[in-house]
Amino acid sequence: MATVILVRHGRTTANASGLLAGRTAGVSLDQVGRDQAALTGERLAVVPVVAVVSSPLERCQQTAEFILARQSGSPATPTAVDLTECDYGQWQGRTLSELAAEQLWSVVQSQPSAATFPGGESMAAMQARAVAAIRRLDAAFEAEHGPNAIWVAVSHGDIIKSILADALGVHLDLFQRINVNPASVSIVRYGESRPSVIATNTDGGDLSWLSSSPPAVDAPLGGGAGHQAPTAPIA
Repeated sequence: MATVILVRHGRTTANASGLLAGRTAGVSLDQVGRDQAALTGERLAVVPVVAVVSSPLERCQQTAEFILARQSGSPATPTAVDLTECDYGQWQGRTLSELAAEQLWSVVQSQPSAATFPGGESMAAMQARAVAAIRRLDAAFEAEHGPNAIWVAVSHGDIIKSILADALGVHLDLFQRINVNPASVSIVRYGESRPSVIATNTDGGDLSWLSSSPPAVDAPLGGGAGHQAPTAPIA
């Protein structure tokens, strides 16, 4: 199957102030977030992607623009509603410090599969629609561009964590063990028999190997030789 690069949006004004933004309109990247997104765009400039798919929320659209600005080709730019942020319902717009005092907070931390946000969606439903969207889009891009196609999905922290948990084959109750920082890059390749998680939560490093030596379909016994390290410039 194709390879998907999962990118979380850069830091926002809400992130910086400890607010749970959720699906609130008008939440934008702050200067740190813009710098983070620009760096991610620079990292991905060496990878010719066939599409940059984004959540409809502003912070993801802004992050996607930084990635598209560094692409030499003309990737498709669809918006995917199913990659939007979790519907936190009545928790939306409240501070994390305030929410930590709620009884539901401990459920979110230790058994997220049982958590349903008041007036919102359950974390299990969030994972189901996000994973279905990623797998559907991945299959479509492979059908159109071939098995070596690489595409980008720009989304949100809990969304990406839930996708990675599914790809790793771990229960949603373990997804809080996964970290996904602002503007970080994670990479998954969906094979015929199972997904392969190539990288998680990276915020630096060369990615040019993705286009020159795409991830293998089968897992190499013994770990394999890996990808070729970038050549250091001659002083």
